[in-house]
Amino acid sequence: MKCHLLLILVVISLLTNSVAWAQEPIDRDMIARIKDEGLNHSQVEDTFTHFTEDIGPRLTGSPAHRQAAEWARDKLQEWGLSDAHLEPFEFGRGWTMDKLTVEMVAPRYLPLVGFAEAWSPSMLKEVVAPPVFIGDKNEQEIQRLRSKLKGAIVLSQPIQTVFERADRPQPTLSEKPVAIGQPRRTAPPALVNRQTMTLLFSQARPAVVLRPNFGEHGTLFVQGVPNRDATVPSIVLSSEHYNLIARMLQRGIPVKLRVNLKTRFLTRDKNSYNVIAELPGTDPVLRDQIVMIGAHLDSWHAGTGATDNADGSAVVMEALRILKSIGIRPKRTIRMALWSGEEEGLLGSKAYVARHLTGEANKSEREKFDVYFNLDPGTGPIYGWYLENNERVRPIFDQWLDQFHDVAARKNIIQPIGNTDHLSFIAVGIPGFNAVQDYTNYDVREHHTNVDTFERVNLTELRQCAVVMASFAYLAAMRAERIPFTANTPPR
Repeated sequence: MKCHLLLILVVISLLTNSVAWAQEPIDRDMIARIKDEGLNHSQVEDTFTHFTEDIGPRLTGSPAHRQAAEWARDKLQEWGLSDAHLEPFEFGRGWTMDKLTVEMVAPRYLPLVGFAEAWSPSMLKEVVAPPVFIGDKNEQEIQRLRSKLKGAIVLSQPIQTVFERADRPQPTLSEKPVAIGQPRRTAPPALVNRQTMTLLFSQARPAVVLRPNFGEHGTLFVQGVPNRDATVPSIVLSSEHYNLIARMLQRGIPVKLRVNLKTRFLTRDKNSYNVIAELPGTDPVLRDQIVMIGAHLDSWHAGTGATDNADGSAVVMEALRILKSIGIRPKRTIRMALWSGEEEGLLGSKAYVARHLTGEANKSEREKFDVYFNLDPGTGPIYGWYLENNERVRPIFDQWLDQFHDVAARKNIIQPIGNTDHLSFIAVGIPGFNAVQDYTNYDVREHHTNVDTFERVNLTELRQCAVVMASFAYLAAMRAERIPFTANTPPR
């Protein structure tokens, strides 16, 4: 009897699954047209090149980010997209660097590889002096050295012995769940934590602080000073150069450095800007519902933000261009966004969600919002999507992804991924998904580094990403039903 019952349950399950799959009609002729336009008539390379080469790094609040946002808006208007505009949100003061000199001048000359942390203040003047190494001292020992730190060049951290040497695993190549996210470094604890060190420096007032990072082979991981409110100039050196100087000082070899840093805080406009545009829906019942695609346009400042995230921004723009170019008439409105402030804490997407989708006043807009697709961590082709533990969406997305195995798609991953803009939508009960891409050299070489540049991106693979992004947006916009939630997701 138990065997018969089990057989009945299996048959019911198979029939249920087959019905679910049958309910996902796919216009394969339209997918073929999207592929043809995206693979054979692409403009994504030009957009990507403009962001990385013509504009360069796009730090939130900087003139370069504003320039990139305005250019993107104007290009979207040129392509005939609707309501292309900039949407401001309050960010705070911007920052730009005008000059950096960091070099060893004795016992021999050596230009040093280094970069200022964003929102570091200027030095009062150029300093040529022996550096003071305190990376091997505790708080009490540093307090006793306070008189020697005033106006000095200070090496603040221990010799760097731990480096980023492992990329996150590729989940589409494993049959079992793998850890998602950036690898955890296991650095030994510092003698003085950064919060205490910051307080010590605010009291001692050194001319500039130099510190190493987790990169090697000349790679610098460079972001911003804590809270964008530092009072002491701060420069990240390549670990090899930092360690060289520290070892020389420990061995009693006289060293002299020349350091000069000139930066400016920008306060005329304390807003930053998201870029918004759309392809209006045409169905009388569904046209007010929104399918959204997005990526963040801002970057850190030491490289040109190629993989993080000029590639994603160019792909999102291209996806909407493809759909407009081939003349689709989606049932739902397809909207795109290029976010700002992602690197400082998803600020742009959070501001959008707060303005349009949060609270009782925005309930009707929230209920019309169908789904959000994001492109951020990694580079290379879209292999699939992180499904955020949403089992109900798996058969839908699996069937959609089947259309792209001929252009490098692999499989969807049920696990979630953190630290990017889809989380802003999930937080208010809207299904949000981020693509699975390639992580080879991403964590060890590219992510937030000085070598996140044009050379890190395969331009041909951008075409595939745009085709998949455009197709998923189209399929969601044409679907009879909205993208489902799982039972454990927040209510709309």
